[in-house]
Amino acid sequence: MIYNLLKKPLWMQVIAAGFFGIVIGIILDEQAEYLKPLGTIFINLIKMVIVPLIIFSLISGINAVGSNSRASSIAVHSIVAFFISAFISVVIGIVTAVILKPGLNTTIPRITTEVAHDPHTSHNILSVIESFVSENAIQSMCEGNIIQVIIFTVLIGLAMSSMREKCANVIKLSHEMSAVIFKLIEGIVKLAPIGVFGYLAWSVGTQGMDVLLSLVKLIGAIIVGCLIQYILYGVYLKVFAGLNPGPFYKKMFEPQVLAFSTSSSKATLTTIMRVMHDKLGVSKNSINFVLPIGTSINMNGGAIYLTVASIFFAQSLGKELQFIDYFVLGVTCTIGSIGAAGIPSGILLFLGMALKAIGLPTEYVALIAGIDRILDMFTTMINVLGDAVITTIIDKRQNCLDTDKYYSINKE
Repeated sequence: MIYNLLKKPLWMQVIAAGFFGIVIGIILDEQAEYLKPLGTIFINLIKMVIVPLIIFSLISGINAVGSNSRASSIAVHSIVAFFISAFISVVIGIVTAVILKPGLNTTIPRITTEVAHDPHTSHNILSVIESFVSENAIQSMCEGNIIQVIIFTVLIGLAMSSMREKCANVIKLSHEMSAVIFKLIEGIVKLAPIGVFGYLAWSVGTQGMDVLLSLVKLIGAIIVGCLIQYILYGVYLKVFAGLNPGPFYKKMFEPQVLAFSTSSSKATLTTIMRVMHDKLGVSKNSINFVLPIGTSINMNGGAIYLTVASIFFAQSLGKELQFIDYFVLGVTCTIGSIGAAGIPSGILLFLGMALKAIGLPTEYVALIAGIDRILDMFTTMINVLGDAVITTIIDKRQNCLDTDKYYSINKE
């Protein structure tokens, strides 16, 4: 049985591993704690190569695009698109929470910690923006601060692009190292079924199904928000690229399953790159340049998560939010969703900032931590699709998309 399963596509192996993980978690209960290292090792392997991947793929992508002006144009379009996409996700989160009212008639422990409520919270937001620029690039690489690494790498890549002849050997090396890193990650991703089995067995065994009960309305509201965003991606493709979203959703099925089961955008990066180029016809230049940026700064699902969770706690405590509160929350969660990308448990960190922005105790983050893994499965899938959608749109608007391949019928 196992031998036959190993011959199946990776996404089928992942689903099967996830199912067995849940069953084993229920059987072993607390003893499933010993299976957690299987998942931890897999994720650590991914994290081990992600900084080199970002550095070499971005430098390679920037210098493969062509002229410096074109690279700058694509960079600007990418960043603006990701910011707008994040803000729209925040609006979706606000509307979903206001309409569904997941915190209404929900009992949560009251924390008496006093929080100074500054409706402008400019210091917090400016501090987040300031933290994007590193004062020590090497330290940022060692600490895995992806936002700082990507900004530094883009600047280096643009500088190299402006002096192509002198940097020819370095550019060639970046192309070759990018290929090496991709090959390494392809091998690591093949271990995904083992990692998924370990993580799900541990999660179900140690946290149990009881962890869902007290916050089930919050989970439901966030899932609804993610579903709205999922549908809206098709609208993006139709309106901004003139593409039928059907082939996109169908061909991106494998990355969606992998993202949902691993809860890691980075673990799906190589799979997304392969699918987008081989099945959707997106150019390698756009994939190498835009997609890593999206993986590192774009978290549409995270934006929905932050917004709905913040409003949930306000509703649970009977706090009425005013227009200024929603505005501040919108700005904070937009920046927070971008800042949280690439930071371990980044959403939980920025949730504390969002709660403080609307005058709520940051200690409520602890209540979310228990279900973070479950929510992460849904939000990661939305994050991954958002990266792919923006990359596809930019590629189409640059007249680089192979539309024949996009609409072709691929054998799975």
